[in-house]
Amino acid sequence: MNYAYKLHCRLIKRGLDQDPLSVKPILLSCVANGQTALVYSVSIFSLLRYPDTFTWNTIIRAHANAGSYSEAVNVFAKMRQRHVPPDHYTLPFVFKACGHLVVPKTGQQIQSLSVKLGLDGDVFVNNALIAMYSNCGLVEPAQKSFAEMPQPDIVSWSTLISCYLNNGLPEEALSAFREMQVATETRPDEITMVSVISAVSSLGALELGKWLHFFIIKTGLVLKVSLGTALIVMYSKCGSIDMSIRVFEAMPERNVFTWTALIDGFAVHGRSEEALEAFDKMKKLGFRPDYITFIGVLFACSHKGLLEEGRKIFSSMKRDYDVEPGFEHYGCMVDLLGRAGMVEEAYEFIEKMPITPNSVIWRTLLGACVNHRNLEMAEQVKKRISELDPCHDGDYVLISNVYGGMGRWVERAEIRSLMRYKGIGKRPGCSLIEVGLAIHEFAAGDDSHPSTAAIKEMLGVIVERLRGLGYTPDISNVLFDVGDEEKEQAVSYHSEKLALAFAFLCLAPERAGALNPVSQLEMAWSRRNQGKSFASEKTEEDESSQREKTPEETRSRDGDADAALGDGAGSQTDHARARTVGVGAAAPVSDAVSAADGVGPEAVDVATSSPGLSWAEIGFRPQ
Repeated sequence: MNYAYKLHCRLIKRGLDQDPLSVKPILLSCVANGQTALVYSVSIFSLLRYPDTFTWNTIIRAHANAGSYSEAVNVFAKMRQRHVPPDHYTLPFVFKACGHLVVPKTGQQIQSLSVKLGLDGDVFVNNALIAMYSNCGLVEPAQKSFAEMPQPDIVSWSTLISCYLNNGLPEEALSAFREMQVATETRPDEITMVSVISAVSSLGALELGKWLHFFIIKTGLVLKVSLGTALIVMYSKCGSIDMSIRVFEAMPERNVFTWTALIDGFAVHGRSEEALEAFDKMKKLGFRPDYITFIGVLFACSHKGLLEEGRKIFSSMKRDYDVEPGFEHYGCMVDLLGRAGMVEEAYEFIEKMPITPNSVIWRTLLGACVNHRNLEMAEQVKKRISELDPCHDGDYVLISNVYGGMGRWVERAEIRSLMRYKGIGKRPGCSLIEVGLAIHEFAAGDDSHPSTAAIKEMLGVIVERLRGLGYTPDISNVLFDVGDEEKEQAVSYHSEKLALAFAFLCLAPERAGALNPVSQLEMAWSRRNQGKSFASEKTEEDESSQREKTPEETRSRDGDADAALGDGAGSQTDHARARTVGVGAAAPVSDAVSAADGVGPEAVDVATSSPGLSWAEIGFRPQ
């Protein structure tokens, strides 16, 4: 900016400070410096008598880049009032401002103007238009704008994929990526692949993630920070934290987001010590933890029950790093205290929070009260939650579970009657399983899967074989006043168990011979008995996704919790629907990996040369 100041002084001395052509370099310099130079650039602009289109564009861009979106739109309105014609550089900046302001009607008016000016066929204008609709949550207009483009470029495709992803449509994002491979020969760039990998993360589709990882290697994309971080997150969410570690180690450069992704992965997978080790190493290397980093670290402490360590880290946030704790951090501390059985201290902690606690904070404490059978405190917390969110089904389920666990069936029935009176129903649980490049979803209450009979038959065979090995169903969480036989029946057809049975039905004979299905399922159900795996051991208020690793990477979501609430519990009818979300449109996976000999040294290090990692382990078999 010093150069801009000196140049401006010279222009003033020469009387050229009102010449649009002369002040252009100064305005461009101000744009590059964002918010700090915005006021200065506005003062320069205000002195110009007849600013041209380029000058108007520059000041609109300065406002948009600095986050002054309302002012960017206002400047555009003044530009129109002065009858200065906008061009294909003007409208993208205005669309950006409209998107951030979430004013789709204004955006549509500007879109009409672009048609009137003959700019509706411009690729830059259309890309910005799609992004605007995406930010406004309007997927269909974004699709229509994309479909009307004469020749969409890589940015157009990337923007459409991001639109689907940002609006909760990961499958459509992958389908768009597949269409892009067919429709254009342009190689996807880093931005495109980050969005596609994020879509896979949302689905928990490990095989697709492996395919994309190999695709990145074969197309020669450099594993830069954003792309590598996306892969780390993807593998972690898909249940393969070891692959996250290998990607992390293969990255030539890392930043705080990369370290945070690794720490989060360790925390979610219960490897709390490694999360804390990564946190310490990150600080020693000079990376300053941010708001998100502390969420992962505190979650790791909570998961492992490291109370004192969690307290120290929480205290250091503001003191050492000037990071103001938010709801997530306070929630982790409440969870940490609750897991330690210190529900009274957790209650006091919430009362002393400098920010008003939300229902999620109170709900975390409610879960702790339920786990420790503290009914008095649970009822007190439930009243506080009802003031904020009176119709959340999970809260009623938790309280009813406390009554059921204590054998107080009358009170439990009253809670369920109250739910029916208020029209509050439990959310059905479901499980996803990835087989090949298709994802099957099992949800309670439907028998529509074409293989339902075979699945249940397979499940029966598995259970009988496990019984021979001493397996006994865990019926401790079936909170009904019924006999043991009925309780055992209630836990026999959870959706995740049906998904497991479906996985074994789908195993190829050669792979089935290499596996021991009994031992694998025995481990799965053994972990279930320890309260770590299946959704029947979770309550309906759990808003996070849990992933149960199986030979075909089963992922459970929100759980069945058939034992959590009466009607429909123990239902033997689950439904499954398959949807193909494959991304290998250019060639089948088997064809795509046939040229594996051409992988470069760095790529080989990522994919094959790590100890104990083979092509088969990442889902590919080079020919």
